Amino acid sequence: MEGRHKLHSGLRLWEFPDQYVIEPTDGSSAACLDISRLDGSMNLIDQVAECNSLRVPKIRSIFGVVGMLKLLAGSYLVVVTESESVGSFLGHPIFKINSLKFLPCDHSLENSHEEQKKMETDFSRLLSVAERTTGLYFSYEINLTLTAQRLHDLGDESKLLPLWRQAEPRFLWNNYMLEVLIDNKLDQFLLPTIFLNPASRFHSFQTAIGRDIVDITLIARRCSRRNGTRMWRRGADPDGYVANFVETEQIVRMNGYTSSFVQVRGSMPFMWEQIVDLTYKPKFEIVQPEEAARIAERHFLDLRKKYGSVLAVDLVNKHGGEGRLSERFAGAMQHITGDDVRYLHFDFHHICGHIHFQRLAILYEKMEDFLEKNGYFLLSEKGEKMKEQLGIVRTNCIDCLDRTNVTQASISRKMLELQLKRIGVFGAEEAISSHQNFDECYKILWANHGDDISIQYSGTPALKGDFVRYGQRTVQGVLQDGWNALARYYLNNFADGTKQDAIDLVQGHYIVAVSRVMAPVPRKRGLEAVANFPVALTVILISFWFATMSVKQVGSSYKHLFFSFVWAGISVAVAALVRANGRIFCNRPHLHKPKS
Repeated sequence: MEGRHKLHSGLRLWEFPDQYVIEPTDGSSAACLDISRLDGSMNLIDQVAECNSLRVPKIRSIFGVVGMLKLLAGSYLVVVTESESVGSFLGHPIFKINSLKFLPCDHSLENSHEEQKKMETDFSRLLSVAERTTGLYFSYEINLTLTAQRLHDLGDESKLLPLWRQAEPRFLWNNYMLEVLIDNKLDQFLLPTIFLNPASRFHSFQTAIGRDIVDITLIARRCSRRNGTRMWRRGADPDGYVANFVETEQIVRMNGYTSSFVQVRGSMPFMWEQIVDLTYKPKFEIVQPEEAARIAERHFLDLRKKYGSVLAVDLVNKHGGEGRLSERFAGAMQHITGDDVRYLHFDFHHICGHIHFQRLAILYEKMEDFLEKNGYFLLSEKGEKMKEQLGIVRTNCIDCLDRTNVTQASISRKMLELQLKRIGVFGAEEAISSHQNFDECYKILWANHGDDISIQYSGTPALKGDFVRYGQRTVQGVLQDGWNALARYYLNNFADGTKQDAIDLVQGHYIVAVSRVMAPVPRKRGLEAVANFPVALTVILISFWFATMSVKQVGSSYKHLFFSFVWAGISVAVAALVRANGRIFCNRPHLHKPKS
């Protein structure tokens, strides 16, 4: 990237009592960035001011400026305080963010209204949650938000633009927080950040086939338009943006050739939800069913503009609650399907059950013509385009996690074999399974990929991951699925609400209204003031224990029979209260003004 737009790859942060100064340390002679701690205003200065006994700074190295977030009584500067190199993307270094810091520019808070101070404290707690966000990556040199094909197709003028200008906004995690820096024309400090896989290393491996070295990389880009957690983000919004939308790109590099294959996953594209009510599987509710066809049409119109032809693969059950959603999806698709859009329903659980995942070959046969027609992207040793991907497979189940990952891994395996045959590495009948080390590494690659996407959305690794990892279901895998299912239940009901608010706050899905006239924060009363899930669970278990002990003594005294009913009644009452007032125990703060 050319001079004046090149990102600073080394920075030093000076924390003075009244200002932050960010000094480039990458050998450039560029100006320093000065940020006021009074009101968050920014300007460029030639050098750091001299220190004295009254202005002793705290000094630390940082690795990028993620943005600026405006709250009620001040702003917060967001910086990367720890990062590590984890691999490369098309030959360019990739870095993982290990630690974020929200630095307050809130000296004006001292003169704020009392209610504003209380609200600011609540928002500060959400920022503490946001600081623990995992799965954020960046590069100083290359645009991570674009596929290899789109990067190749960028015009020469576009390649000269700063990275944030080249970026695909829907995959830019800090798109909202960059706005203030963009307004101040601070291109060299603007660090585009993308939500990828929250692993300790980039998903890639190298293996040998004969004398050829094959390099496989898997990169997943999470859309920030409707980002969130499993039970708190379902379906689509009125504009057609869906929950858990992830673009997965599998890149193969060998003997000078570069090839990629792209798939997407995302929630069913109409408005539906599951209200958290402490049941294991809350009911599916379709919202504004009359709008389903319009919203789905907007969603697929956007996919066609970005990817070309679309094959929508729906993996949900045909009966029960899932069946109602699938029926609505199929009905909406009747008005959309045509030459460029196809819809294919495949009842994964009915056909494959819990162990017969090899039956996915039935699904592949139904989509084989689409995959062969729309292909993959391929560059020659000279960097010339030999082939391009003309369409996309869009896969969904309910969560777009477990069934979806098994299916996408199966499709990608088939496409990788086609790519290797085209390059000339594989013979006509050769398969990945005939190379043991390659086969094992590839399974692990996709299993880790599925786990990481699942951790981002549900808080646990993917279910059915043992099949992807080992090629078969195992007893240990089934037991692990049971544990992960229980962990999801706990997180969905008692942790994800607060996490969702933190996501909405930092990504601009809710804008904080700045006003000195604010309604008092309602105070919790009675049980709500002290109740939380651990307390409720403890009361239930103790009551159940006393009830059991009393029942054992019934034969000796009617008094024990009476207390059996008392303790059992307490258990039932507390359990019913927890279920009816699940939000009490979620202790979820409320954001104010939705972004229009």
